[in-house]
Amino acid sequence: MKQNSSVINSVRLFRTATHPCSYKRNQQAATIFVDPDLKIDRSLNSKLNELGYRRSGSHLYRPDCDLCSACISCRLPVNQFEIKRHHRKVLNRNYDLKVSETTNLICDASYGLYERYINNRHSDGDMYPASIDQFEAFIKTKTEDTRFFQFHLRQKLIAVSVTDILEQGLSAVYTFFDPSLRERSLGNYAILWQIEKTRSIGLPYLFLGYWIKSCSKMQYKSKFRPLELLVDGKWILAH
Repeated sequence: MKQNSSVINSVRLFRTATHPCSYKRNQQAATIFVDPDLKIDRSLNSKLNELGYRRSGSHLYRPDCDLCSACISCRLPVNQFEIKRHHRKVLNRNYDLKVSETTNLICDASYGLYERYINNRHSDGDMYPASIDQFEAFIKTKTEDTRFFQFHLRQKLIAVSVTDILEQGLSAVYTFFDPSLRERSLGNYAILWQIEKTRSIGLPYLFLGYWIKSCSKMQYKSKFRPLELLVDGKWILAH
């Protein structure tokens, strides 16, 4: 961690003004982000993910709130992960899906899928309503190491995972899926698939972004164990 911390000294950081929190009502949030003119290469992305930063479009950021530290970075050590009964049920429900990998998201159906997902699943959030500009900036903006995993059901696109390849693992940047296929648990399936992808390329961790104990929309991450949390600059196993 000390070695990676020195990376911060070599880049410019900016802090946003306070704004309403996306996850906790009646609370203000602030964000630190890396100089947007800096190229996000694999080395920088890897070191900053290790320090709790995340990529969103062309930005690397982390929460920096004055009165709250609820957002905790989490990652899964994939070689220690054991499939449980509920995981097998998800895998069985999705045995018929085909997954393709691409470095550019040019599928015409991808925006329509994203729009349905945001407008159905996140109508109470700051990403609602979905727009083409938002999609271009948040989803399609990528690094040299970004991969788009497209999940198809009989030629129909039903889910997309945006994933960055890091030196120490994969970073699950964002996944969106067909909200009408609730019985398939596509969000959980995408994580299970990325766990196996991480294992198959010989890397130890799948980074899952931020976890907030009191946020119901993030509780699905707790179903994947063991889970490591970044607390006071150290990765520790969650109990």
